[in-house]
Parts: sequence; structure tokens; C-alpha cells
Amino acid sequence: MSESGQSVSYDGAASKDERNLAMFAHLSAFAGLIFPAGGNVLAPLIVWLTQREKSAFVADQALEALNFNLTVFLAEIVCGFLFIVGIGVLLGVVLGIVWLVGTILGAVRASEGQRFRHRFTLRLVH
Repeated sequence: MSESGQSVSYDGAASKDERNLAMFAHLSAFAGLIFPAGGNVLAPLIVWLTQREKSAFVADQALEALNFNLTVFLAEIVCGFLFIVGIGVLLGVVLGIVWLVGTILGAVRASEGQRFRHRFTLRLVH
């Protein structure tokens, strides 16, 4: 979104630098492996905040990575509560695999210059 609150349009011709930054936005979620308390959310947020006025493609992909990682973070909380019942461990493993595959797939598509949308993602940030 621009400062006027309108969506930034993307015409489909992303430069090599834009594709690399968009790929980095997805891969930055791996910061959560180093900083478990929200690193997977904070890193894509920083990319989105710094690039949203410069590139519509990078902003779009950083926002997608941010919303995906927010959704995963909320699902982790649910898995934590379900740990008491015993099913939380299994769901946590499945969630981890979905997060890993989704993050890598988003990075690959962004590096190819394609807009990528994760399935079952809550669009919490617009």
C-alpha cells in the first residue's frame, strides 16, 4: 500500500534485484530458527516495511511471507494447547513440514518472478 492507502499495482515485469529481494522475503522466515520468539514473522515484516514503497512485487511477496508466517505462528500456539491432549505433537510435525515446504516454494516462485500465494493463509496484514 502506498502512503495514500491505495494498493501498489504490479505489472508483472520484476527485475533481477526485485526477484532476489522477493525471494529473500520468503527465505528470511528462516530467521525464526535462530530467533524462535518471532524471528520468522519479524524478518518478512522488516522486508515489507523497507520495500513496500520501492517495489510492488517485493512488497506483495514480503506481505505474503508475513501473512503466511503469522498464520503458522498462530497455528503453533494452537498446537501448544493441543499438546495437552496428545495430538499437538503430531500436528506440530505436520505444521513444520508445511512451513518448510511453503517457505521454499514461495522463495522459488518469487525468484522466478511469479506472484505466489500460500493456501490456507490468514490475510491479517493488508
